[in-house]
Amino acid sequence: MDLDPYRKIAVDGLWKNNQALVALLGLCPLLAVSNSVVNSLGLGLATTFALVFSNTIVSLIRNFVSHEVRLPVFVLVIASNVTVIDLLMNAFFHDLHKKLGIFIPLIVTNCAIIGRAEAFASKNTVDKALADGFFIGLGFTLALVALGALREMIGTGTLFGRADLMFGDIAKHWSIEVFHDYGGFLLAILPPGAFIGLGLVIAVKNVIDLRDKP
Repeated sequence: MDLDPYRKIAVDGLWKNNQALVALLGLCPLLAVSNSVVNSLGLGLATTFALVFSNTIVSLIRNFVSHEVRLPVFVLVIASNVTVIDLLMNAFFHDLHKKLGIFIPLIVTNCAIIGRAEAFASKNTVDKALADGFFIGLGFTLALVALGALREMIGTGTLFGRADLMFGDIAKHWSIEVFHDYGGFLLAILPPGAFIGLGLVIAVKNVIDLRDKP
């Protein structure tokens, strides 16, 4: 089995074509909810599941959908998957679902998902489409968590605050106090802080890319 195509898919999704840091897609929810690690992880995982299921279904039906109606069909597939994810999160992670609010249903409008359905899943086999959805989603989640960690540390001086929203009562004491007796920095957890934080994360990635160039 030739693993090179899958390696390329993984590297592109996680780094070279990271949807949040390179393509700059899905920025609305990314900037809105990334004020903590838990919020970022919740939205990132929901987006990853939506990408995986949507890519897989689009690849399965690609030969049965005419070119003229492909986009409405893809949107219908994505909306159906996101609705299921939204209902499941409401049932099993109700408090986190309330905190993320409208940004779970708004995954439907994430350009990264419709973009991958059109650019990749509709042109490739199911296994490659599934891998692409997984690694694109994982790359988006990692970028989201990195931004959330940065903003939470600077904004409140902690990490993994309110982890119980996702992991239950066992995680009530998982919060890490990064800075002792820290008064907090409000700007970091407000929308302007999201733009500044994202810029810093992108800058770090660009520096690493420049160093890796021969």
